Amino acid sequence: MELASKLAVAAGDEMPAEEAVDTSSMTEEELKKHKEREKKRAKKARAKARKAAEKAEGGGEAEGAAEQLAGVSLESKDEGEGEGEGAAGGAGKKKKKKKKGKGGLKQTLPPTVPVARFYPDGVFPEGQVVEYKDDNLWRTTSEEKRELERLEADIYNDVRQAAEVHREVRKYVNTIAKPGILMTELCEKLENCTRALVEERGLEAGIAFPTGCSLDHVAAHWTPNSGDKTVLGQDNVMKLDFGVQVNGRIIDSAYTIAFEEKYDPLLEAAREATETGIREAGIDVRLCDIGEAIQEVMESYEVELNGRTHQVKCCRNLTGHSIAPYQIHAGKSVPIVKGGEGTRMEEGEFYAVETFGSTGRGYVREDMECSHYMKNFDVGHVPLRLPKAKQLLGVIDRNFGTLAFCRRYLDRIGESRYLLGLRNLCDVGIIQPYPPLVDIKGSYVAQYEHTLMLRPTRKEVLSRGDDY
Repeated sequence: MELASKLAVAAGDEMPAEEAVDTSSMTEEELKKHKEREKKRAKKARAKARKAAEKAEGGGEAEGAAEQLAGVSLESKDEGEGEGEGAAGGAGKKKKKKKKGKGGLKQTLPPTVPVARFYPDGVFPEGQVVEYKDDNLWRTTSEEKRELERLEADIYNDVRQAAEVHREVRKYVNTIAKPGILMTELCEKLENCTRALVEERGLEAGIAFPTGCSLDHVAAHWTPNSGDKTVLGQDNVMKLDFGVQVNGRIIDSAYTIAFEEKYDPLLEAAREATETGIREAGIDVRLCDIGEAIQEVMESYEVELNGRTHQVKCCRNLTGHSIAPYQIHAGKSVPIVKGGEGTRMEEGEFYAVETFGSTGRGYVREDMECSHYMKNFDVGHVPLRLPKAKQLLGVIDRNFGTLAFCRRYLDRIGESRYLLGLRNLCDVGIIQPYPPLVDIKGSYVAQYEHTLMLRPTRKEVLSRGDDY
């Protein structure tokens, strides 16, 4: 009761106790005024107690001290009970609200609060920062290189914001990607979450390319078109590949979801191969050397499926790629098998390092209905005769520019009967179709991918998270 004593002393300084008053000789009018005075006195005492209780630690002791502080008779307490209880309840609620405020802003489920709200200073967290090796180790302490990074701070911040959105979206997606969900529903929930968290603003910020959710032997470039009824199954191996962009700075990252433990070695092979590619990447590193290191790791794994043992193979005609503003494939390819060109990585470049491991032939071909499309980055003026093609090109320029899109995105913005115009744009070379890429039926493909940037001082794995 030490706390109560202190509070009582504090209140006593400002609220001296009144002497006992004989009410037996009072008239009805005087008695009424006396009760009003007592009521006001009790109310002030309770207010004083509440303020002291809010500062005190230990709710129970503080409330006891508050009641002791009130120092009112049972009669006056009964008269002000309704008001007193309301005040006490209000105090309790106020204290609870204050406690919640200490935790700061909290994300909703499904996520709808933009990530920028969690960083009021506008500075977003770095990804995984790794020092260069060997001959490039000097870069870490070079003042000249540090100054170059300071000049690029805005660019780094944009791509880090996109990376933070990517991490938050995939946290949410992992809670809903369960057997039985429609693939269309999964993609739409993922994309709506991305739009909310990045605060979609036309070409300034939004989705970088359609959500790839390729299943089993389909390695890449599959997303459901409108009306597709494909359902995620218990035995499926799904590659979830999606992107976020802020001011054209793209995060391209992917991972594989499988519900059966038998696929774990396949997923581990692709994950470790991607980690090898990231580890080997750096300024002045030859791309062909990265491919050789990736292949060595990938093909050291085996997976047993239905009584047969399969060596995990690299999908040799799939590669990682460099990334530029509003350009997902910027010209350089990161092979995942040995051989290829001796082109080197350069300072300031962004790369998507991705690997595909397959239980099939390790070679993909185009098949199935096309859903992915993208305007060719360097296309010049091409005369169009078909009015619908001209109109559709205007829609694509305004909404997607040179970023990839899918048919569901055209449906979403209200376009209809556009297939003829879209085909015409593909035929004249303005738009490039990207059909699904598949290995042999019955095989399974796993994929992992990260976006990294080769900063002047160190490399940064932008899309790194707690999950992969």
